[in-house]
Amino acid sequence: MSGKREVVLDTETTGFRADQDDRLVEIGCIELINHLPTGRVFHRYINPERDMPEEAFKVHGLSSEFLADKPLFAAVVDEFMAFIGDAPLVIHNATFDIGFLNAELKRLGRRDYAAGIPLERAIDTVRIARGKFPGAQVSLDALCRRFEIDNSARTKHGALLDAELLAEVYLELVGGRQQGFSLAGLDGDGEAVAALHAPRGPARPPRPHQPSEAELAAHAKFVAKLKEPIWLKE
Repeated sequence: MSGKREVVLDTETTGFRADQDDRLVEIGCIELINHLPTGRVFHRYINPERDMPEEAFKVHGLSSEFLADKPLFAAVVDEFMAFIGDAPLVIHNATFDIGFLNAELKRLGRRDYAAGIPLERAIDTVRIARGKFPGAQVSLDALCRRFEIDNSARTKHGALLDAELLAEVYLELVGGRQQGFSLAGLDGDGEAVAALHAPRGPARPPRPHQPSEAELAAHAKFVAKLKEPIWLKE
């Protein structure tokens, strides 16, 4: 499929310290072409090889028992890396997710993944939102409310659901479905938008023929009545 490819990515973890013993437990990715979802996704639960702290369980609801029979990161890494390819990664708070992914890649000890994923590949929607809405809340829930995106299914965090919501938020952050078209500055009270969508009369079909002799004569007679028409001035 042609077009600009991006991957929206989200993770769930056992905690906040990727540099210590916290681990990934879920990865969710959604493919975008020209900012719109294609339907291709990558979603895996991962056995973290450790217990699940109660605080983390309250966030995502993934228990040690549920994750016990899930694959290790080493078993899904090749499929994951193939899915993201070299596409830019759309992430809400990229430092967190990239940090955990790189910690997992480092644990593998594989030369082909030793470099990890550069943070520069990430399009951080938190940073975009802070730039567009200074001082406002920029959590995923807050942005869903701002853009009137239905997040009622988000009773707990989940990597794939959050990636789906983030894909919608990202589309709004980059200009919505009318990218590159902005009415900003035309009318501060919104009247320009109302005028844009005001009902119009029926479209007239293009004239299929040249004007008749009678029409030309009538036009000449009308112009003769005008006092110094501007188009006749030197």
